[in-house]
Amino acid sequence: MVQPLLRFGIHNFLNAAPLLLPLKEEGSNMGFQIFTDSPASLADRLKSSDLDLAMIPSVEYFKSADTYRLVPSLCIASRGKVGTVLFLTKKPINEIRSIAVDNRSRTSVALLKILFSFSSDPTIHTFPPDLESMLVDHSAALIIGDAAFKLSDLDSSITVYDLSEEWFRQTGKTFVHAVLAVRKDIFLTELQKKFIERIKTEGRGRIKEVVQGYKILSNVDTKVLEDYLEKKIRYDLDASEDGLVHFRNLCYQHGVILKKYSIEFI
Repeated sequence: MVQPLLRFGIHNFLNAAPLLLPLKEEGSNMGFQIFTDSPASLADRLKSSDLDLAMIPSVEYFKSADTYRLVPSLCIASRGKVGTVLFLTKKPINEIRSIAVDNRSRTSVALLKILFSFSSDPTIHTFPPDLESMLVDHSAALIIGDAAFKLSDLDSSITVYDLSEEWFRQTGKTFVHAVLAVRKDIFLTELQKKFIERIKTEGRGRIKEVVQGYKILSNVDTKVLEDYLEKKIRYDLDASEDGLVHFRNLCYQHGVILKKYSIEFI
């Protein structure tokens, strides 16, 4: 009897492209059907059982950690300035009354609340990632992913915070943006686990190929994109777990999550 392919979701940003390349090439042979979507949509689809495993925002994993297990070898993380999680504001932090946030993100919204502890208690509004329209009626904006590369010639009145850099400044820890979560009723074979470990290594060795083929950001200097993937993005969860646990604890302290579940691995 032929086993059905496991539905594997991964986000369609540049930071996942090195993983996506071997996944698309070999995934079906390893028992996976590959789906791409935004981080927020992947979280919703995994929760509704439309996917079997997916790279989801870490905060969404925290909320439903009792129903998922993590693949220990893989994540999307950064340590210090990353350039693709940007908070842009026209006003001082404590004068911000409303924030337009990228509708593809969830972890970054939680991180924003934790890092700045806004005394002004600003309202949060979701928007497509277009800075000009986001700032028409709002004091500040949060933009993530590939859209952040397209920001240029910003008005001098806008202050820009890199949230990964700010996290590292405040905590000294790696920040885990996304994790590979598997529903607890789904089991991976040892061969599939080894394949997931291998795509990380293989993808790192094909950065130039990834960048050359990434047409979404064809107007951005390839050296900038290569530097981003080679030096700013990290894929090893085992080396970043301390930062993940710390973020979970802070999410609980700040009321972002209502219960602090233990982290379980496959």
